[in-house]
Amino acid sequence: MMELPNCFLAYGLANGLFLLFLRFEIRPLVWIKLMMFSWVDKADGRENISINYEVIMEENKSVYHDPSEYVRNLQQLLVSDKKRIGFLFGAGTSLVKNVDTKEAYVPAIQKMTTDIVGSVADESYKKAIEEIQKEIENENKCFTIETLLSKLELKKQVVGCGKINGLDKDGFSELIIKIKKQIHSKVFVQDKVDCTKLVHTAFAEWIQKADRKTAVEVFTTNYDYLFEIAFEYNSLPYYDGFTGSYKPFFDGQSVDDLCFMPKQTKLWKIHGSLGWHYDEKIKKVVRTNPDETDILIYPSTLKYDQSRKQPYTALGDRLTNFIKQDDTVLIVCGYSFGDEHINERINTALSMNPLGHVYVLLYDIVWKEDKKEYSFTEDSALAKMAISNSKMSVFASRSAVIGGVYGKWKLKREPDKDDSINIDKFFDEDAHSDTADEKGKELTQKWTGEGELTIPDFSKFVAFLKSMIVSN
Repeated sequence: MMELPNCFLAYGLANGLFLLFLRFEIRPLVWIKLMMFSWVDKADGRENISINYEVIMEENKSVYHDPSEYVRNLQQLLVSDKKRIGFLFGAGTSLVKNVDTKEAYVPAIQKMTTDIVGSVADESYKKAIEEIQKEIENENKCFTIETLLSKLELKKQVVGCGKINGLDKDGFSELIIKIKKQIHSKVFVQDKVDCTKLVHTAFAEWIQKADRKTAVEVFTTNYDYLFEIAFEYNSLPYYDGFTGSYKPFFDGQSVDDLCFMPKQTKLWKIHGSLGWHYDEKIKKVVRTNPDETDILIYPSTLKYDQSRKQPYTALGDRLTNFIKQDDTVLIVCGYSFGDEHINERINTALSMNPLGHVYVLLYDIVWKEDKKEYSFTEDSALAKMAISNSKMSVFASRSAVIGGVYGKWKLKREPDKDDSINIDKFFDEDAHSDTADEKGKELTQKWTGEGELTIPDFSKFVAFLKSMIVSN
């Protein structure tokens, strides 16, 4: 058999990749064009091959991802019971609105900030808060309850016997306590919940009917009881790391054991919960009736130090070990990747599991003066994280990072009537745009294929999950 020269193999590989790109409509920003030349060497009569590489910038630098293709892949993962499925839910999942009042059960961070600052900023603290707000904004940071708490905690540590912003150490301590009490009251919403109208109830119903071989694991940074209320309303058995009846205590060993209660849904509250207390007598975290002494990791940068303590270490390890398992998929919703500790665990676990994958459903819609804007861009910190790690896919509203490539959502072809019924469950196509002919006279409507992915919205994602149960 004649052995092919290495140059032929390189040429064939490069052109094979080129055809693969064309087949799947992958558009790198730079194409490498190969030109092959042949001549006969007069000295020895042998044919010689020369391959030149010419770098060509693509005329259209935009890269697109077809939402129907990638969401269909996600559907197949969720329908199949061969994969281990876990969810990481952040504060965005508690923003679902009460059907009757049209207000969120737990307010968004900006509204929570406005409400809490308004309630604690009396004459004693108003000037200090205003000064600290200016400091935060001068650092090009957004003034939120998290950045405010972080500043207060840091100033409390360094104030010593003097004063900063007009407050001494006791003044900072009192203001921090006041803010934490307000946060507690904002997430204490269980008495206002109508289970029949709660999105979490529909999510629990999907878990029941999905009938998977391996139990679903739910990780959440939320303190509220919305998931517990939904699971119990649906009579869905679940385990949360606590053992006992009279005064349930946190059992770290059971959390470490990935095979413990294999058939039961797991609910891991990695930032703590209402009702968690530390019992000094038995030196354990116990679960009792909620009050203002609940153990919560309040939103501040110092939570990264607090999260090294039990039970947070055990719950953080559970997240890491879950992702490290073979054939594991973690779906993230309502979490903005603002917690460095959790982000580090996800990245570390993915680097150790060649078959794991994380899908991030990112709700990035921001309203400014009644105008809709989208915060996810190629320069976003989360985009850079996903670009550097092909095992993380980010599905934002108008764009995505898939396979380490950032691009906008765009359907490859205009869907017919039957296709539209399915696509409408997760994608809202833009209206046809009007284009003029060459003479600029007659207007025709042009289909763009672009639009907005809707499943980053938790309520739309749950409806999407339930549609798969119905179709099955």
